[in-house]
Parts: sequence; C-alpha cells; structure tokens
Amino acid sequence: MVTFPQVIIRLILAGILSSLIGIERELKHRGAGLRTHILVCLGSTLIMLTSLYVFDIYKNITTIDPSRIAAGIVTGIGFLCAGTIIRYGEAVKGLTTAASLWVVSAIGMAIGCGFYSAAVVVAIIVLVVLIFLRRFEKHLGKEIDENPKA
Repeated sequence: MVTFPQVIIRLILAGILSSLIGIERELKHRGAGLRTHILVCLGSTLIMLTSLYVFDIYKNITTIDPSRIAAGIVTGIGFLCAGTIIRYGEAVKGLTTAASLWVVSAIGMAIGCGFYSAAVVVAIIVLVVLIFLRRFEKHLGKEIDENPKA
C-alpha cells in the first residue's frame, strides 16, 4: 500500500519534472507549455496511484490488472497529442510538443508506480533533447542549405 507521504512525494516529483519540460516548451512559445505539461504529468501520476490503490483494495477479492489503466492513459494522451499537431501546407507543426506531452505522461506513470530513477533520467534526457538537439538540427540544416544537392 502506498502511504500518504509517498503519494505527496510522487505528486510533487511529477510537478517538478514536468514543469522543467513545460518551461522549455513555454520559452519556445509552444501551444502546450508549462501548465499543460504539469497537468498531463500529474494526471498520469494520479491515475497510476489510483490503479495501485484499486489493485491493493481488490487483490484478494478478484483478479485485477493494473496495467490496463496504464494502457488507457497511453490511448487518452494520444488524442490530446493529436490536437497539438497542425498542418501548414506541406509542413507539419507540433510534433515535438506532442512527443513531449506523450513522454511527460510516461514520466507521470513511472512516478505513480514508484519508478523514480527512470522518471528522473528520462526527464533529463528529454531536456537535453529539447534544448541542445535543436541547435544541432539547425546546424545540420544550415550545412544542407549551404551545400545544395546537384
């Protein structure tokens, strides 16, 4: 059984990790920013905590599969992410924001079931990808533009 202090720690950690990613999206002026990322992560964390709670209550009464609730989160977050993707002519925008919402949801699920180490490591990797790989992509784009194909 997850204790009340563990619940509080998990929810606070979810808020902190998701806010770091949300701040980066906010600074880039993306539609899904700080609040959206925090809410997605907190929601995923709470749903996983609820899944564990329900499993603990009914484990001796009936067969319950806590992973089914996690599958529901993944499906639901897919609809939210789809709403962040916009097509402008031939260009598609919002894919990175959709991916960041999806991974923030996964971070929330990991925190909810107590897998803190993975959640923290993934949050760090996401920040590195969002902050530093953008510069790398721009550098690649400039070199490609400067050396057009024959």
